[in-house]
Amino acid sequence: MPVVVTGTLIFLIIGGAGVAVLALALLGTELLHVGGVDLDGPVSVEAVAGFAGAFGFGGAIVNELLGGRTGGAIAAFPVAWFAARLSRAARRMRTDPTPTRGDLVGALGLVVTPVPANGYGEVRVRVAGQPVKLNARADRPIPMGAQIFVVEALSETSVHVETY
Repeated sequence: MPVVVTGTLIFLIIGGAGVAVLALALLGTELLHVGGVDLDGPVSVEAVAGFAGAFGFGGAIVNELLGGRTGGAIAAFPVAWFAARLSRAARRMRTDPTPTRGDLVGALGLVVTPVPANGYGEVRVRVAGQPVKLNARADRPIPMGAQIFVVEALSETSVHVETY
């Protein structure tokens, strides 16, 4: 028994492929960015994928309802425009700078594992609003629960502290 491929099925396949490519592009897989992120040309991959998805699903709906084959284009252009705007906004989104070890100096915190003299204990401080647990050294012993002040960042994961 031969398989009959209808226009609706073809439109659904086009729409599914467009949505799959759009999802991959928006999730940052760098799909088809052969030379670099900014080398898409005048039209982004997201816009083409959005156009294909809307064209396919819009065409399937129109084909089933009216028997026509041009309805997908009506939905495709606004969806492609929206996908291009969304991807451009995501790429240009401002973010806070990544905290560095210099941001540890001056932080206040608590001792969570006692700090012995000339040995390491553990402290919890807040860096950029996030709690961070670090190895800590001190000139004299500091008991658990004591408030501390970071005097020096010895590395990204260890600090020199004094009681506050």
